[in-house]
Amino acid sequence: MNRKTCLIPHPIPYQGSKRWIAPTVTRCLPTDTQVLIEPFAGSAAVSLAAAYWRRAKKFVLGDVNAPLIALWAEIIERPQELSRAYALLWREQEGREREYYNEVRAEFNKSHRPDLLLYLLARCVKAAVRYNSDGEFNNSPDNRRRGARPATMKERIWGASQLLRAKTGLHVGDYGELLERARPQDVVYMDPPYQGVCKKRDARYLEPVRFEDLVGRLEDLNRRGISYIVSYDGRTGERRHGRTLPSELGLAHFEVEAGCSTQATLLGRREKTYESLYLSEALLRRMDVLPFPLKPGRWAQQMLIGV
Repeated sequence: MNRKTCLIPHPIPYQGSKRWIAPTVTRCLPTDTQVLIEPFAGSAAVSLAAAYWRRAKKFVLGDVNAPLIALWAEIIERPQELSRAYALLWREQEGREREYYNEVRAEFNKSHRPDLLLYLLARCVKAAVRYNSDGEFNNSPDNRRRGARPATMKERIWGASQLLRAKTGLHVGDYGELLERARPQDVVYMDPPYQGVCKKRDARYLEPVRFEDLVGRLEDLNRRGISYIVSYDGRTGERRHGRTLPSELGLAHFEVEAGCSTQATLLGRREKTYESLYLSEALLRRMDVLPFPLKPGRWAQQMLIGV
């Protein structure tokens, strides 16, 4: 991650954030992109990067997780109030961090207050959202840290607000609802859960995304001429994670380095993780230059001969 990338404010710590690959994704956005749509927003790393580098005029952040979208509303529209609320929570934990975290978690599961969610994400293990069978946040605190200091969090909140305010719409609901609203001059960036965790309920996600359903949605986007980018499968070393998207979709396929595997590092191995990026045919037709080489395939051949 280069120095300029580190300057982009990220107020929401989130496991699986696309902060590492956001610069590559934003380089794929055509210069005429009107709206960047993120149906699986999470930490919105790609939208923040695109706003920072002015690669899109407007943004739509969507997620099925209503408290998360409520948190984004606070970040964008009420940064001062959210910063103060976080600071109060952070200071009140002094001397009883573990007990206080449990109290905040219990209160959040009742009220779904955005400031409580931000505190939990700043303090929980691996910055990971985890839910029990009743849909309650149940991840444990990381007792080695107290979360970002109030001054640091305030800077991140205000920075994100300045990037997204007055040009960002928010949506709570199924990703298909946002896909139906996409227009040919927009770009959709999708970061759905890997299909490997969608076969049954997974504690990281409130609702699964079935592989077959996703493929059907992409087929519909192709028929409508919608530009889109998908992060989906990947690999660590030689081990693959999940099935690749079918070639029948006609997508250009890239692998982007996403840093070293944390799990491998804990086991004493230095293995890099690579994430797949898939670019739609409609998007490729709008791009002047590709930011990296295409893998061999139909689109690679056409692009090389200038078709």
